[in-house]
Amino acid sequence: MKRLMLFLPLVLAVAVGVFLAAGIGKDPTELESALIGKPVPEFSLESLHEPGAMLDQTVFQGEVSLLNVWGEWCPACWDEHEYLMWLANDKGVRIIGLNYKDQRENAFRFLGRLGDPYQTIIFDPRGSLGFDLGVYGAPETFVIDAGGVVRYRHVGVVNERVWEEILLPVINQARGAS
Repeated sequence: MKRLMLFLPLVLAVAVGVFLAAGIGKDPTELESALIGKPVPEFSLESLHEPGAMLDQTVFQGEVSLLNVWGEWCPACWDEHEYLMWLANDKGVRIIGLNYKDQRENAFRFLGRLGDPYQTIIFDPRGSLGFDLGVYGAPETFVIDAGGVVRYRHVGVVNERVWEEILLPVINQARGAS
């Protein structure tokens, strides 16, 4: 029995090594989403710009969209915002914002300072839609097809590489399917 106990640290070290090796090379921005291929969850939340005006999942109908989850409190959201402005203004990309766990005044200050790339903004101060989408934090960006179906989820900043290599091909595929 004592001899077996001598090998216990070796067995534990090998087990930990196998566990850690399984994660090597995986991209942390590629989190699986149970919503891929499914409609955006039903919701009814206020418009950021029009308090009292309610928005629901029909906001995604008719055109392929990016759903960008952001908050004024999120440093990475500040980093990606200039690129989102370029996508909306220079490339004509339809971007719907989901202002996540934020205060309305802070969101307006953020947009006033950096610009507003969003066609409309869903105000989600409690994070209810974010929760239903499986959002871990911000920024996260979803590709939603013209039928309101989630086609892709990207965790992290949208930049030129992410746009060219990941999001644009998914958008083109979603446009071809609709």
